[in-house]
Amino acid sequence: MESKLSLFPLTTETSSDGHLTIGGCDVVELAREFGTPLYIFDELTLRSKCREFRSEFSKYSRDVKVIYASKAFINRAIALLLLEEGLGLDVVSGGELGIARSVDFPMDRVYFHGNNKSAEELRQALAWHIGCIVVDNFYELDLLNEIAAEGKYRPDILLRLSPGVDPHTHQYIATGIIDSKFGFPLVAAEAAVTRAMAMPNLNLVGLHSHIGSLISIAAPYEKAVEVMLGFAAEMKRKHGFKLEELNIGGGFAIRYSMDLPVPSVAFYAEAVISKIVSECNRLHLELPRLVIEPGRAIVGQAGVALYTVGVVKEIPGIRCYVSVDGGMADNIRPALYEARYEAVVADKLKEREEKRVTIAGKYCESGDIVVKDIVLPPVTAGNLIAIPDCGAYCLPMASNYNASLKAAVVLVGEGKARLIRRRETLADLTDCDLV
Repeated sequence: MESKLSLFPLTTETSSDGHLTIGGCDVVELAREFGTPLYIFDELTLRSKCREFRSEFSKYSRDVKVIYASKAFINRAIALLLLEEGLGLDVVSGGELGIARSVDFPMDRVYFHGNNKSAEELRQALAWHIGCIVVDNFYELDLLNEIAAEGKYRPDILLRLSPGVDPHTHQYIATGIIDSKFGFPLVAAEAAVTRAMAMPNLNLVGLHSHIGSLISIAAPYEKAVEVMLGFAAEMKRKHGFKLEELNIGGGFAIRYSMDLPVPSVAFYAEAVISKIVSECNRLHLELPRLVIEPGRAIVGQAGVALYTVGVVKEIPGIRCYVSVDGGMADNIRPALYEARYEAVVADKLKEREEKRVTIAGKYCESGDIVVKDIVLPPVTAGNLIAIPDCGAYCLPMASNYNASLKAAVVLVGEGKARLIRRRETLADLTDCDLV
């Protein structure tokens, strides 16, 4: 029978005393040294995922860019690791752009997304000679052209289209449908192309779509490719538009629970590549440069959340609540998306799982439930709960709700742990306050 540990980072093992180890580090010792809640990232898993995406999608051609979606999780140490692995960055704010700049990430490998970029953000991006700006709407198109006229840098741009494709995922993470705040709807896309082509300060190089997240089947990607290339062929015929670059976004699923298997990176690559090649042949288009933007699929499995158990509350005949020292302030996904997770008792891996419990957070919301109805070994105060697949979107959406302090983050590998973000302090919490 497959173990829950298959959801954890690639270096995960069970020690002789029944403790969870990641990257050669005993998580019980990590909890003692760094405290909890603690987010643990495995360096080998991160690097392996970067290399897997580069390898599988490079079968399309050498002209492929793997651009990491920073919104999944970015900090300076992670940015440097991605740089070493040859990836670019997809940023969606001036803050993410600033993190990239702070480690001298090559700006020609950075793409700037967002449905409401400010003039200040666009000016900063142009001042730093950003690689590409993904334009989301007519307002931004006109604004960017005006700002670019102020200087000497003529940016490459992509137009983000909403291709009207249902990704068959949660409504909050479906972004390519017609009713979306992102991108030009197809009915307005031709006008966007002709306007962009006529603008002297912008260089239109291609098209972008991102249809959603946690997509576990090929059909939505294949349909999006068909729609985008069909539109490109029409624009070539009518307006002489040349599609140099096709960006299909990301959204590749990872496995969050044992009963929900997901495809391999090779599966996605084969489906996307074969569809692009066949459609370009059918439509008599030259093969464009391919850009993909995986985020969760690179960083998700690499991250583990570690909590300490406090109160265990038994409601006879109804439920047993196991409360931990974190929750929705460091991982709001269960409350926001009804996200499901697995969990293990990290200091009792060799004990039999026999009791159904609900892991609850410590915050003052009834919806602060981390994992509902999961079978674990007997749990008491002081035990450690480890939750896999927490590398993506947990930390970026973390808050100071209930004046909580944001968690520390460590990067582990070859038996060593390196602190890459310290735990917040009370001084951090009040530093912006004025009295």
